[in-house]
Amino acid sequence: MDFKALLDAAPHNYVVMDASLTLLWANRAYLAATGRRAEDIIGRNMFDAFPGGPHDPEGLGTWQLRRSLGAVLATRKPDTIALIRYAIPLRQGFEERFWSATHTPILDEAGRVSLILQQTDDVTEMQRLRQEAGDAGPVPSLALEGNLFRRAETVSRTNLLLDAERSHLRRLVEQAPAFAAFLRGPDHVFEIANAAYMRLVGREDMLGRPVREALPELDGQPFFDLLDKAYATGQAFQAEAMSALLRTSGQEALSERFLNFVYQPIINSDGQVFGVFVLGYDVTDSKRNADELRRYKDQLEEMVRVRTAALEASEAERQRAEAALRQSQKMEAIGQLTGGVAHDFNNILQVLSGNLQMLQFSMVSAEDQRRLATAMSAVERGGKLASQLLAFARRQPLEPRTVHLGRLVREMDELLRRALGEAIELETAIAGGLWNTLADPDQLQNALLNLAVNARDAMDGAGRLTIEAGNAILDEAYAGRHEDVEPGQYVMLAVSDTGSGMSPEILEKVFEPFFTTKREGRGTGLGLSMVYGFVKQSRGHIKIYSEPGQGTTVRLYLPRTHGAEDIEPVVAAMPVEGGRETVLVVEDDPVVQEVVVDLLTDLGYTVLRASEGQGALDIVRSGIAIDLLFTDVVMPGPLRSPDLARQVQALQPHAAVLFTSGYTENAIVHGGRLDPGVNLLSKPYRREDLARKVRHTLNNRRQELQALARTRLPGPLAEPAPAAPLPSSRILLVEDDPLILMDSEDLLAGLGFTVVSARDSRAALRALERQAFDVLFTDIGLPGLSGIALAQQARQLQPSLRVVFASGFGAAEAAQVVPDSVFLTKPYRTQTLEAAMRRALDAG
Repeated sequence: MDFKALLDAAPHNYVVMDASLTLLWANRAYLAATGRRAEDIIGRNMFDAFPGGPHDPEGLGTWQLRRSLGAVLATRKPDTIALIRYAIPLRQGFEERFWSATHTPILDEAGRVSLILQQTDDVTEMQRLRQEAGDAGPVPSLALEGNLFRRAETVSRTNLLLDAERSHLRRLVEQAPAFAAFLRGPDHVFEIANAAYMRLVGREDMLGRPVREALPELDGQPFFDLLDKAYATGQAFQAEAMSALLRTSGQEALSERFLNFVYQPIINSDGQVFGVFVLGYDVTDSKRNADELRRYKDQLEEMVRVRTAALEASEAERQRAEAALRQSQKMEAIGQLTGGVAHDFNNILQVLSGNLQMLQFSMVSAEDQRRLATAMSAVERGGKLASQLLAFARRQPLEPRTVHLGRLVREMDELLRRALGEAIELETAIAGGLWNTLADPDQLQNALLNLAVNARDAMDGAGRLTIEAGNAILDEAYAGRHEDVEPGQYVMLAVSDTGSGMSPEILEKVFEPFFTTKREGRGTGLGLSMVYGFVKQSRGHIKIYSEPGQGTTVRLYLPRTHGAEDIEPVVAAMPVEGGRETVLVVEDDPVVQEVVVDLLTDLGYTVLRASEGQGALDIVRSGIAIDLLFTDVVMPGPLRSPDLARQVQALQPHAAVLFTSGYTENAIVHGGRLDPGVNLLSKPYRREDLARKVRHTLNNRRQELQALARTRLPGPLAEPAPAAPLPSSRILLVEDDPLILMDSEDLLAGLGFTVVSARDSRAALRALERQAFDVLFTDIGLPGLSGIALAQQARQLQPSLRVVFASGFGAAEAAQVVPDSVFLTKPYRTQTLEAAMRRALDAG
C-alpha cells in the first residue's frame, strides 16, 4: 500500500523531518495551510523554514515546538501540543496563526529515532472566536473555553492515553509466551507479529506484507481459507492441535508443527470487520508426548486383546504391563525433578569452586592449602554427582563419536582390573565383525565402569566378571514387549557377575536415583541411574536379568552406525593462559556472577556484567566493543540466550560466544547433542577449564573471521604474499575445520608450496604412505588421533620430515615432545606463517 499517496491526499496537515529536524516531505494540505511551495522548505531546518517572527516576541511558540521535538528524540515516544501560537511568514511580513500539533517518532532497526511525523491542525479561527468572546464578557469566554478548548485539550489528553495504551498493548503482545499477530483488511496484511510468532514461522520480514506473500509455504493448507472466512463472516475460528507445515528458521525443508489457535475477527464502531487477531500456542511437544502415551496404551491394549483371544491373559501379566507404563512415567517425572535440582546444585558448586580457587592463589599457609585441596576434592565429587543426575535426567550434553566397542573395552582393561581388585576374575568376549555405534565415548566408559563397580560390590570383592560385546537385532515383537524401544540393528554390551543377584521388588527400583542396597557410606545410588539416562539419551535400550543367588547380567543396546570409527584424541595438558580482551558476562545468579567476574578479572580480561539478556543487549547496543559473550543458557526474561547470542553477533560480528550452564534444557542441545558450532562450558568448572575454554573460543573466532575476510577481499586489497621460500617443497596440511583448512591452503599456496590436504590423522597417514613430503603442517586438536601422535607416527614413516604445529590453545610445551618441531599460534598471518615455514625448513 502506498502510504505516501494516502498522506498526500489526507485533509490533515502532515510533514516529515529527520532527527536533525530537516524537512524531508510535506503533503498538499500542509503546503496549502502554510502558503508555501515544497521547494521553499524541503531540505531546510524546521526553524529556518518557519522562524517565529514578530508575533512570537517572547519566543514561547518556538520554545514549545523545540520542547516537544526534543521530548520525542529523548523518549522515543509521541508528544502532543494542545495549543501553540506560531506565525507563518508571508511574502510581506508574518501572519499570526494558532495550531495543535502531534509529533510521532519513527524508529530504525536499532531502536533510534530515524524520522518524526508532524500532524498539525490550524485552530486560528477557534482562537479568534475565543478572543472575541473574551472581549464581550466573562460568561461567553467561559462558555467557549468549556465548549472548545477544554474539549480540544481533553481530546489531546485522550489521544495521549490511547497512544500509551497502544504502546502498552504492543509490549504485552510482544512479550507474551503465546504467538500473536494482527492482520488488517481482506488481504490480511501483517500489522503486528510478536517474537513468538516470528520464531514459529522462521522469519521476521512479515510486517506490512499480505499473508499470502509473507508465508507462501501455507499455500495449499487450510489457513488462508479460514482467514478469509473469519474476515467475511465475522465469526471466530478455533483449532486444537491442528497440523501446520512451516519453514523453521534457517531450514529450507518444511517441518510439521501442531498448533492450538484462534482467529478472532476485530469489529470497528460501525460493526464492520477490519482485521483478524491471531493467538495461539505451539503444542507440538505435548501432542507428540500424548501420541506416544496413546501408542503405549494401544500397544498394551493390543497385547491384552491378542493374548485373551489366543489363550486367557493372566491378571498378573496385565498388572505387569500397567506397572511398566507407570514405571516409565515415574522415571520421566523423576528425571525432570533431578534435572532442575542439578541446575541449582551446579550453581552452588560453581560459587564454592570459584572462591576456593581464588583462595588457592592467595598467600595462605601450607595447612590452609591442604584444607583448600580437600574442599576442592569435595566440590569435584559434588560435580560428579550433579553430572550423574543430569545423565539420569537425559540433560547431559553428549558429544557422540563413532565408537568400536571392542577397542573401547580393550583400552579399559587395565582401569577395570584396578577397580575390580585381584580377587575378581575378568573375562572379555568380543564378537568378530562387530559393528560400530554412535555414542559419547567418555560417558560410555563411565557407564561400563559403573556397571563393573556395582558388580564388584555385589560379589563382595570375589568372583568372576564377564564383559561381552556383539551385534544384536531387536525385532518388532521385542519392541512391542518393551516400552521405548525402536526395532532395528544394535551393538550389545553385556556385563555379567556371579554375585548375590536381586529380587523382583529391587529390580523395579534399581534405576531410580539414590536407590541403593549398599550399607551407608558405600554408595550414592546414582551409578545405575546414570547408566539408564545415558543409554536412553543415546536412543538405546537397557535390560537387567537377575535372580537372588544367581548373579546379574546388564545388557546395553546402542544403535548401530555405518560411519567409520573415530579414535579418541590424546590431548596433552594445556597451560593456563589469560588475555586482555573484553568479556561480557551474563548470569542471573548474583553470587555466581561475582565469582565468574573475579576469575576472569584475575586472568587479565576486562569484564562487563549483566543479569539478564535485555540488559546485556543494551550494553552491546551502547557501542562498547566486546570480544566474548559468556552467558548462562537458562536466563530470566523474554530474551532467550541463543537469541541474545544471534543479536550480539549481528551487532558486533567479531564477537565470540561461549555458553555455560548446569542444565541445558533444549536451548542449545537437541536430540541429546550439542547444536553444531556451539561452545559450552558445563558448570561447575575449574579456573583452568574456564581459562582454556575462553582462550580457545576467542582464538577460534579470530581465525574464522580472518579466513572469511581473505575469501571476501578482492585481489588488490588482499594481504600481499611474500616471495616463495622453496617452490619445490611439498606440504601435507592436516586441519579438521573446513574454513581454516581452505584459508591455510590459500596461504601456503601463495607462498609457493605444493599443498596436499587431509581432514584427520588417518587420511594424513595414508597420504604419507603413498608419497614423500617436506613438511607436515598440522593442527594439534584433531578428531581421532591427535596432531602430536600423528607427527610421531609420521616421523617413523619419513624420518626427515619437518613438522609445524598450529593450535589455538597455545600448547607450545606439549609440541616439544616432537624434536625440532615449530609451533605456530592461531590465528596467524601470512608473515608469521612464512617465518614458521622458514624455521622448519632451515631446521631440516
